[in-house]
Amino acid sequence: PAGTGKSTIAVQCALAAADRGENVAIYAFDEAARTLRLRSAAIGMDLERHEQSGRVRVFQVDPAEVPPGQFASRIREVVERGGARLVVIDSLNGYLHAMPDESFLVLQLHELLTFLGQQGVCTLMVVAQHGIMGAGMGTPTDVSYLADTVLLLRHFEAHGALCKAVSVLKKRTGLHEASIRELRISGHGVVVGEPLRGFRGIM
Repeated sequence: PAGTGKSTIAVQCALAAADRGENVAIYAFDEAARTLRLRSAAIGMDLERHEQSGRVRVFQVDPAEVPPGQFASRIREVVERGGARLVVIDSLNGYLHAMPDESFLVLQLHELLTFLGQQGVCTLMVVAQHGIMGAGMGTPTDVSYLADTVLLLRHFEAHGALCKAVSVLKKRTGLHEASIRELRISGHGVVVGEPLRGFRGIM
């Protein structure tokens, strides 16, 4: 849901890739590129430095102005001509608004992800769930079966405060940790804490 750190984690991964010398493309549907830069800087992530070096390119996308087919073509171009090794789509909720129907979204995503996988590109897709807390939260569309790995982020209440939690829901190859851990975002970046033992119903 909103405010759990989805975009922050995506940017953290993008900067890690840029630090390794890889080219990154971030497609921002839900916020202005300037806001993304300011928010990242506020928590110690220097997105602008990597933009100036050319390692990271941030594209602000208006779903009303970019047809779905054109968006997929833009991604292909930034991979084939720009050499991007990591693509971030933030978020699929914004992408969905450009689609005539949900089935078209899934078909096009499957085609796009197949192409990116064949090119050796890692793709991060952010999906916002409706609601803030509770079991009734839903997603605009279920694309989890297309993903190799799924991270689940949640709010939970503890000691009179609203906290964040992270867990790995799915990892297609190999085992993964099943614990739920606290996620903290501060001026020093992202911190994953100890497993939340003694809590129930967080996810």
